[in-house]
Amino acid sequence: MLNHTTVTEFLLLGFPSLHHQEYLIAITFLASYLVILVGNLLIIALILSDRDLHRPMYFFLCNLSSLEIFFATSIIPKTVASLLMGSKAISYPACLTQFYFCTFLRVIEFVLLAVMSYDRYVAICYPLQYPMLMNSQLCVQLLLGSWTAGFLATIVPTVLVARLSFCNASHIDHFFCDSVLLIKLSCADTRTVELINFVNAFIILFGSLVMTAVSYLYIINTILRLPSASSRNKAFSTCSSHFTIVILGYGSCIFQYVQPSSHHTSYYKMVALLNTVVTPLMSPFIFSLRNEQMK
Repeated sequence: MLNHTTVTEFLLLGFPSLHHQEYLIAITFLASYLVILVGNLLIIALILSDRDLHRPMYFFLCNLSSLEIFFATSIIPKTVASLLMGSKAISYPACLTQFYFCTFLRVIEFVLLAVMSYDRYVAICYPLQYPMLMNSQLCVQLLLGSWTAGFLATIVPTVLVARLSFCNASHIDHFFCDSVLLIKLSCADTRTVELINFVNAFIILFGSLVMTAVSYLYIINTILRLPSASSRNKAFSTCSSHFTIVILGYGSCIFQYVQPSSHHTSYYKMVALLNTVVTPLMSPFIFSLRNEQMK
């Protein structure tokens, strides 16, 4: 057996090609985080305080805003601290914890987006039966199902990654503990873990995407059969914000996790920025400015 040193911490390299602009990058990340925090907290407070918004669509939106806050908190504060203080180190348990929560929260979000598309399908295709079909009990069950799916889809990859051996390689060329790059560092045979990781991402992303796409096919078919242009515009407006988030969220994650992991690191980071910072940053504006009731 070869002698090796067991890794107890990793170094998150962040943006080595932009090391002279690290303070500017840190300020940008911090400002983005504050906007994410304030924007989503305002949406949550508005929905909780206004009885007119106590409906299934806004119940799911409130939970989606909570997920955006948790997801951004799992990545951005550590990134800002690393950039400002110059300490790139992150302990092995902390890295594994960050990996788990990033994946866990993202899976819940994708399942929740599929649930929200089903809610819009019922509201537009069966408006008279909508209050009865989307009752409070079903909404809670769908939300619990989303969290359960997140746990089940994340626990197995996390356990498999935790059992990997990390020898002398400890440099992660990223700004957070990403699963693909973390697996690459292992000195053990990672083929099984990579396969399970790929299949898991494929099932979650494309499974929920198919559910969303089918819902929207029925929605579009129903809207196009409405008699007046004003009715069609009103129906489309109730789905536009959700559809925009679906495009941003699914598009970035499909390029980041389902494509082969051999693409260039700088490209991978750019897509990760879109997924981890830009989408949560845009979400409060999209859901509030494109929704008449929220405005």
